[in-house]
Amino acid sequence: MNDRKYIIAGLVIFIAIFTFPFWYNLGKASPGPDIKLTEKAKAAKQCVMPTEYMRAEHMHLLDIWRHAVVRNSDRTFVNASGKEFTMSLSNTCLDCHSNKAEFCDKCHDYASVRPYCFDCHIDNPKEKK
Repeated sequence: MNDRKYIIAGLVIFIAIFTFPFWYNLGKASPGPDIKLTEKAKAAKQCVMPTEYMRAEHMHLLDIWRHAVVRNSDRTFVNASGKEFTMSLSNTCLDCHSNKAEFCDKCHDYASVRPYCFDCHIDNPKEKK
């Protein structure tokens, strides 16, 4: 096997080219989107849950709300501090975060997710058509 050095060199080059995107981007992270809150959201000072929780777990909270409203007819959510909220994406969440393109779509596009919430829920329920 006289071609051993060519085979080994070829494998090393192949592995280097194949793994290039991984080690080139090692330690680099894309910054998240810059979210702009509406004046009403800034004035509210309190969301349903803390901001970090909502960033990471809002989809689970909305699933819990959907289950509670549809299956149990429970429409009241009490957060950890004892404040009551109506379980409604359209009227509770979108009341403060009314600009869907600036608030929801930026993060969903960044994370490459396509939630089905807005298949049923309209973007701005209080807007007159």
